[in-house]
Amino acid sequence: MFPLNTVELPEFWAALGNTLLWAMLFLIFFAYLFTLFAVVVDLFRDHKLNGFAKAIWIVFLVFLTPLTVLIYLIARGSGMQERTIAAESANQQAADDYIRSVAGGPADEIAKAKQLLDAGAISPEEYAQLKARALA
Repeated sequence: MFPLNTVELPEFWAALGNTLLWAMLFLIFFAYLFTLFAVVVDLFRDHKLNGFAKAIWIVFLVFLTPLTVLIYLIARGSGMQERTIAAESANQQAADDYIRSVAGGPADEIAKAKQLLDAGAISPEEYAQLKARALA
């Protein structure tokens, strides 16, 4: 059917190998950038570390980046996890508080329905339906 050209087969494998090599290098590079970004964010998230120590870490990150990232992860890795969990729980709590303040809750809905009933805008049956819906 198709004659195999012996010259094209090795070129194909060489091109495939180069493509896989470049893909692996890009993966390693982006993983490294992600780790570097995580270290910098953690440095500024840590309130126990003073400004001078943060500046020293940043200077070493600029000039001896791979070694400094490795040392930082070994020396302060467990603290990174604790600070990340604390920041995420604080963000979740702030979001929950905001949602509660905007939503009002069932008591607020029942109070509004009671005001409408007292004003004569709705009947007692409609008030009972609104109250049951708010409590459901």
